[in-house]
Amino acid sequence: MPAPQEPLAWLIALLLNGLLIGGAQRLPLLTSAGWVHAGILGTVLWGCLGPRGWLAVVGYLLLGSLVTRLGLRRKLEQGLAEARGGRRGPENVWGSAATGALLAMAIALAPPAWTPLLLVGFTASFAAKLADTCGSEIGKRWGRHTVLITSLRPVPPGTEGAISLEGTLASLVGSVVMVALALVLGLLPGPPAALTVAAAALITVVGLVATLLESVIGATAQSRYSWLSNELVNGLQTAIAALLAMLAWAVVLAGAGVLPGALV
Repeated sequence: MPAPQEPLAWLIALLLNGLLIGGAQRLPLLTSAGWVHAGILGTVLWGCLGPRGWLAVVGYLLLGSLVTRLGLRRKLEQGLAEARGGRRGPENVWGSAATGALLAMAIALAPPAWTPLLLVGFTASFAAKLADTCGSEIGKRWGRHTVLITSLRPVPPGTEGAISLEGTLASLVGSVVMVALALVLGLLPGPPAALTVAAAALITVVGLVATLLESVIGATAQSRYSWLSNELVNGLQTAIAALLAMLAWAVVLAGAGVLPGALV
């Protein structure tokens, strides 16, 4: 297997993603245009990070789509289901993955010593997004007491900025699952093992915190500004998660007397 960022790796990425997207068009996960943009995203990720970065995002896509379809019939009856039966379009693909794609490209361009820090941000962006998807979809269907995050006033399920205990716990589970996938794929810093465990714990917490901050944005700004779409808010959430995780990880390393770019 050629190393990421080599010309042959990009050629394999283009061919592999082209074949897979062509064969997956009938799956009820994305719209036709969404599959095309997912292919572009997959090519960028494989070309910059190799199979592990690509598999991380494929895992996110599959898990997020599965969660979206849980309780779909009930959510359709209540008018709470995602549009197009849960199929994601290009705007959803990039709202979820633009931050991760930019960090993957940064990894390809930056000195190798900075790769661990950038991978922390990369993983955090998808941990936050899966946490958001799990919290939103589980909360809309099974949340028993839904309140507005800024005032704790009871509101109907599906309200922008609404949270529930069930949804918040689902967000935590989503963040844990995404971090576990990244751990299996070798995307987290380490060895030593203690460094890997610290990164996993930090990213898990950041994923949940960024999801709660996304709810604050939804409750305060999204209802005021018509241009602030769900996809843009998703992009802001993943960017916040990546920045928080990288800043926190830099602080952890500084406390250990290590410069962020000193680990490979």
